[in-house]
Amino acid sequence: MRAFVLTAPGVGAVQDVPPPQAAPGEAVVDVERVGICGTDMEFFTGEMSYLHDGHARFPMRLGHEWSGTVTALGAGVDPAWLGRRVMGDTMLGDGTCRRCLRGHQHVCEQREEVGIRGGRPGALAEQLAVPATSLHHLPDAVDPVLGALVEPGGNAWRAAQAAGMGAGDRALILGPGTIGLLTAMFARAAGAEVHLLGRTPESLEFARSIGFEHAWTEDQLPDLPYDAVIDASNAAPLPARALDLVEPAGRLVYIGLAGSPSLIDTRRLALKDVTAVGILSASPGLEDTIAAYAAGVVDPRPLVAATVGLDQAGSVLAGTPTTGAGPKVHIDPRLRGTP
Repeated sequence: MRAFVLTAPGVGAVQDVPPPQAAPGEAVVDVERVGICGTDMEFFTGEMSYLHDGHARFPMRLGHEWSGTVTALGAGVDPAWLGRRVMGDTMLGDGTCRRCLRGHQHVCEQREEVGIRGGRPGALAEQLAVPATSLHHLPDAVDPVLGALVEPGGNAWRAAQAAGMGAGDRALILGPGTIGLLTAMFARAAGAEVHLLGRTPESLEFARSIGFEHAWTEDQLPDLPYDAVIDASNAAPLPARALDLVEPAGRLVYIGLAGSPSLIDTRRLALKDVTAVGILSASPGLEDTIAAYAAGVVDPRPLVAATVGLDQAGSVLAGTPTTGAGPKVHIDPRLRGTP
């Protein structure tokens, strides 16, 4: 089968590789869509910390935001999975440690992460093998595009939940990328007044085009009370700025990660009586995200600027601009050449 294999920083190509075989407890999925995210791009540049601490190494196959159809099952897997449309949890705990047994497999010390950590191949391929326990069924209302947006949506759903937003609340989201905009959609659906802070006119104009009229640069940001501030950026100074901007007794949510340490003054955190929450992984939010998509509570499909084939994966990972608006690019492994 065809797969995009990254062999070194900035070096990758489509290769013919052996198709996956379903080991006991696993399912093989025909991949229909794969989203490219910032983590994938950090692997492409060689900046991703897992490459430096031994959790990942080249060659590797990226791709953890995916959807597809189950086409083969290993021993011990419920035959009802065969033929189902699915997406899968990225985080694969060992299933035996204290964290896993308490339902927190996404922070298991020995976890694999599909397409990211521990050598588990990702979905930038025509087929993917994953544990059947990681699968989540997609109802008919959730098409392949939405299916590949469940994983980032689960992160955003958790961020919006942690912010505790409802009618009459005002939320400020730092960073109008995929996670920031998805979080904005969930916060808006909860009834909050949503503001977005960004850097480029293009990103802010796109936010306005999908209904977020309160989209600002730093020098435009109105002096308003923000009941929750959600940092979905990769800028090291912004976690401290979020603490400055949040209302006393408000909530801070940190879901963005910078390439260097971000520092906040915990004295200010305590004196403002602020609750701060960190979010890692979509795992606890996947089912709620699927339900929200199926019910039409949010529709993130406008975030996808383009869908291309595996042959264009390298240029997407390198950050080559697409012709469409929106922060997300999808790969359809079934496409050949430029669609």
